[in-house]
Amino acid sequence: MSHGRPWLERLFAEADVALNGRRPWDIQVRDERFYPAVLHGGVLAFGESYMAGWWDSDALDELAGHLAAHHVASRARLKPANLLLGIQAVLGNLGAKRRAFKVGEQHYNLGNDLFERMLDQRMTYSCGYWREATTLDQAQEAKLDLVCRKLGLCAGQRVLDLGCGWGSFAKFAAERYGANVVGVTVSREQVEWAREHCQGLPVEVRLQDYRDVEGSFDHVVSIGMFEHVGYKNYESFMKVAERCLTGDGLFLLHTLGRNTSASHTNPWIHKYIFPNGMLPSVAQIGRAAEGRFVMEDWHNFGAYYYNTLVAWFRNFDLHWPEISAKYGPTFYRMWKYYLLSCAGALKAREAQLWQVAFSRHGVPGGYETVR
Repeated sequence: MSHGRPWLERLFAEADVALNGRRPWDIQVRDERFYPAVLHGGVLAFGESYMAGWWDSDALDELAGHLAAHHVASRARLKPANLLLGIQAVLGNLGAKRRAFKVGEQHYNLGNDLFERMLDQRMTYSCGYWREATTLDQAQEAKLDLVCRKLGLCAGQRVLDLGCGWGSFAKFAAERYGANVVGVTVSREQVEWAREHCQGLPVEVRLQDYRDVEGSFDHVVSIGMFEHVGYKNYESFMKVAERCLTGDGLFLLHTLGRNTSASHTNPWIHKYIFPNGMLPSVAQIGRAAEGRFVMEDWHNFGAYYYNTLVAWFRNFDLHWPEISAKYGPTFYRMWKYYLLSCAGALKAREAQLWQVAFSRHGVPGGYETVR
């Protein structure tokens, strides 16, 4: 019997997952090297062995949901890759300024051709708001409008967008609400795309680290960027938002989140998808904001991220033949594993999506939120 197979069979069985079983979410082992690799390499090896084609699952998102719901990954915490990453995160600073542009270079600069085929027409790379939406485009437009309404955005107001991506919020806020927007990102590909598509609008897009932003703004937003900050820099991030926000303005933070505090992400995500990133907890956000902001509203719609990620995968899968020659089969398996494993984790509620509205000193008479 393959080295490690009995232990892995028992581990996966606790999550109602069988090796070479008949259900869609069961793991089909294609290469015997899978067993010793995952036994010794944990979470990192599990993802890498999928990329190598050593195993498959007909329902990768359901598989990930089963594993997340039963906390199977926690059994691999002391594997070398995870232990090393934890040491680096604690002794060093994975979100330090000198590392700030790495995620742009490795992830967001992969190619606009990839993201144009995967995302909605506005190129919005964050969770959609599916409350009344039936399509990805509708969900993303609803999310952008939700942010504007939560801010009480008015024509002529100046907004800072920390981590503006391809400029979807900046363009929407300028076109629909008449706002003036300054967006910053660490991706040159995003800057070029955003500048081209925001021509003629009161939108400025900068290739800039958030720590270097100066100026005064009526509102500050950050949509899907806080995940790259790192726990040692949460206070620095909050200081920037506080410094740039005028007295009666609002700061809207849109971020994925963890149920418990941590210092780093899992090693596979760190190595292949989002280097130096991690998800914050409620406690970590609270500690960083304490003494700087009044928390006016905390909205969790993490369940909608499953819809968003599945929609992204369907778009990616549908249009894959158009870009397959450029990216190759290993990239396809890596990207599929990324999107659907994250979808499963969100469906299992292992991760959350929060929109948190902050004010500097408290909104007089109270803050009236929208949903």
